[in-house]
Amino acid sequence: MRQVVLRNLTSENSLKIKAHYCDTFSSRLRGLTFHSALPPCEGILLVQGRESRLDSSIHMLGVSFDLAVFWINARWEVVDIQLARSWRPAYFPKAPAKYILELDAAHLNLFSVGDRVEIIGEHELS
Repeated sequence: MRQVVLRNLTSENSLKIKAHYCDTFSSRLRGLTFHSALPPCEGILLVQGRESRLDSSIHMLGVSFDLAVFWINARWEVVDIQLARSWRPAYFPKAPAKYILELDAAHLNLFSVGDRVEIIGEHELS
């Protein structure tokens, strides 16, 4: 599995976020289901094949903690942000997205709609 490091290009005081890069159907479906928690400044980046509202929807069934969810379009701009509550059936972005960044709920203020995101590093995990 690949891990990427992301940051907010719009904010001068941006934290670096480590995220597991989930670009397969099974890794996206599993997401954070049945995980106990996320370490600080770590999360997952769900990658869709195209921009879409429907394809970039998420579920929280089997997720026992709340998440900060950031929907990002193909131009790496944040298009929606939501606090996703545990065990809720579905969340849909307000605009089409290609990437979904899921972090611990404490990081809800790391990005704002319109912010630009970039990958600044990546490596393979064993």
